[in-house]
Order: sequence, then C-alpha cells, then structure tokens
Amino acid sequence: MIPRHVAILSFEGPDRYASIGGLGTRVTQLARALGAAGHDVQLLFVGDPHATPVESGDPGVTLRRWSQWVSSQFPRNCYDGETAKIHDWESSVPAWIVDELVAPAHARDERVLVISEEWQTANVAIAIDRLARERGVRGALSLMWNANNTYGFDKIHWPTLARAAAITCVSKYMKFELTQWNVHALVIPNGLDPALLDGADREQTEAIRAAFAGQPTCVKVGRFDPDKNWLQAVDAIAELRAGGIPARLIVRGGKEPYGDVVLGRARERQLDVERLAYEGTDWREFARMLGVSQAAVVHVRAFLDEATLYALYAAADVVLANSGKEPFGLVGLEVMAAGGIVVCGATGEEYAEPFVNAIVCDTGDGRELATYLTALFGDPGLAAELRDNGAKTAARYTWSHVLEALERKIAYVDAIAR
Repeated sequence: MIPRHVAILSFEGPDRYASIGGLGTRVTQLARALGAAGHDVQLLFVGDPHATPVESGDPGVTLRRWSQWVSSQFPRNCYDGETAKIHDWESSVPAWIVDELVAPAHARDERVLVISEEWQTANVAIAIDRLARERGVRGALSLMWNANNTYGFDKIHWPTLARAAAITCVSKYMKFELTQWNVHALVIPNGLDPALLDGADREQTEAIRAAFAGQPTCVKVGRFDPDKNWLQAVDAIAELRAGGIPARLIVRGGKEPYGDVVLGRARERQLDVERLAYEGTDWREFARMLGVSQAAVVHVRAFLDEATLYALYAAADVVLANSGKEPFGLVGLEVMAAGGIVVCGATGEEYAEPFVNAIVCDTGDGRELATYLTALFGDPGLAAELRDNGAKTAARYTWSHVLEALERKIAYVDAIAR
C-alpha cells in the first residue's frame, strides 16, 4: 500500500512563480489526490519568494516553498537561477527528508514514500538514499525518481541514480527514451483532477463560442518551443484559408524568443497577426475582445486562469496540442475533460485514438494537419463523436486510477528492495 507519509520534490508547483508547464499541474494534483485519500503529503517546490514558507494547502497537503532566499534574487520563475537553486536543494533537502520524515517513520516501524521529480532533483534522491543508509533508516524509505521529460538527461549519473531509487516515467514513450540511456523504468501515467470531468463552465464557454461568430477557430496553448510544432499549426491555418476556409488561430504562448519565429512565419504566410491587449482580469472582457478581433492569428499574452482556459478549449472547434515530442500530453486529456476536441502528436499521448477520441498527426507537415481539419470542419457528426469519446477517455485517467497503479508499483519496488 502507499505509505501514509509522502513527500514530493519538484522545482515546479502550485504558485504562479512555479507553474511553468505540465509538471506544476502534475505535482499539485498528485499531492491533492494523495491528501484526499488520507495521506499526509509534503510538497517541496521552488515557490514564490514572497509567499509564506510553509502553508497548509489542500486537505492533507503541506506546501513547503524551498530556496526562497535564492528565489528572491531570481524573480522571474522557479527555473531562474537554476544552478544556485539546485545547489541549495542538494545541500539542504536530503537532511530534512531523512531527519524530519524517514527517521521518525523508522522509529514508528512505518515507511515514507518520497517521489523526486526531474533532473534537477536526481542528486537530491541520490543523497537521500546515501544519508538514509548512513543513519540506518533506509528500510523505512520507498524512494522513486520520476522522469517527465528528457531535459537534463545528460547531467544525470544514471548508474548511481538507479542504485539509489526506483526510476519511473509518465509514458511508454518516456520509457523508450530512458532505454537509450540503458535505464529501465516503471510507467506510472499522469492523471486528471476528477472535478474537470464536469466540463468547462457553461456560461463562459457559450460567451467565448459566441465571440467566434461561427468562424472555424483553432486554439494552441503552450511554450514557444520547436518541439510543440508551432510552425505546423501556422502553416495549416494558411493552407485552410488558401482553400477557402476562413479559419483562425488563437495563440497563448510564453515569453520564449521562439515566439518571434512563430509569428514571423505567420506573416510570411500572409496571415495578419494581432496581439490581444487583454490584462487577464475579467473573462467577459476576454470574450468581448475575441469577438472584436478579426485577425487570422490572435496572440494572447495574458495569463488565463483555469476556468477561462478550459472554456476556451470547449468553445473552440479544435485545440492544437500537436507536439512533435510530447512525453505525456496532459493538455490533451484536459481538453477532452473540458468537452473540447484535441489534435495530438504521435509520441507520448497513448490515450489518443485517431478519429475516435482525437485527431493525431504523424508528421510536422502543415498540410497533414490542414487535411484533417478540413475533414473535421465539414463533418459535424465526427466533431460530436470526438467530443463524446474524448470525455469518456478523460474519465479513465483520473488520479484515483493512477493511485491504484502507483500502489502496485510501490509494492514491487519494496519487494525487490528487501
């Protein structure tokens, strides 16, 4: 069974300062699910330097904002000043975990589960294992290190990490990536907050859909990164419009320099680009401004809260999560849960069945995507089927299902450690 006491170690977390990508969502929702199941969860993350260092979060969850003294010198986000933060974690987290959690559990004849996330915490996991052995309490520790992406793999000493912790990952795709480093991993997928299965807010969804005024509308949200196949999305819109379909693209990217390449490609393809001057305070104003804009590519720079984001997913004709390299694809499941239609890539999104619950692109060619979107826009029956099947798929990926898998994997890890 899953130990009553759990610690999750991750640079990302629930604060806006620490919410960069899917990892922040993963650890926040995993902690929430474990807390709701009766576990005592400590979520250590690189949080907002101005927030309370230790705070009660969701029921059963304690938020511990680590390295705030470093973060105060690097105000951009949790990865700003990454090297200094890694050093601070390696020097301070292992002793806290062993002294405050593992040793007391050992005295009670209990176990503690520690889940360490991504390359920044690899040496932390190694140090936790070493320190627990030195203090004679390793038997009270179930230690996992989890890979969500391939970033930083070249910085990890894999043989040492494999001896220290059970290595896990979020998809069969990531399992394959790890075999390239001669590492064998257990697959434990990501999950969804069951509250998302209620779908997006109906009032917000209807208002945003009305703003589209019947114009075929695609949405793409994510970091400006070549792996996300942004150019395919832009080229597909250009192909559709050249073929007489007045499609447009709503873009919510980040501040990465690659955004200039993406928007430059749009202009090269004769697509007009307009930046939406929305400040992120009122979803009604957001809907109104979407209705006013007539540009082929609408660039939204403001932060969108979850409710508005999910309403945007549900209101759009399709959401483009068409990454060329996607370790899991949590956005795809979120779109399905919100009631939207998603386009996925063909890597880690194992839940995506082509033209059953999603559209799946095998290439980065805009013409492939445009071909599939043309079929979707011309077939209301297909659209309805994708939305319905997508919602059913999302229901199979709630965190309660994931915790069942986690429990069985922990039993195996503990068995081979004895």
